[in-house]
Amino acid sequence: MSTNGRNAIQTQIQQDWANREYIEIITGSIKKIADFLNSFDMSCRARLATLNEKLTSLERRIEYLEARVRTSKGQT
Repeated sequence: MSTNGRNAIQTQIQQDWANREYIEIITGSIKKIADFLNSFDMSCRARLATLNEKLTSLERRIEYLEARVRTSKGQT
């Protein structure tokens, strides 16, 4: 095999390794983004569930107070 042939093969191998490293970096970055988005989703869902519970509680209190006001107006 000639020197030019060896150099061409070595260049191809080096490019292949560089491409593999690049793909590994991109894959790792995509995994980190996916992990972040999943974590963010779970955090948002938990916060929205808490907010929903608080709103439900407030709605019940308002309904109770409205009923008491209606009852007191009816008695006077």
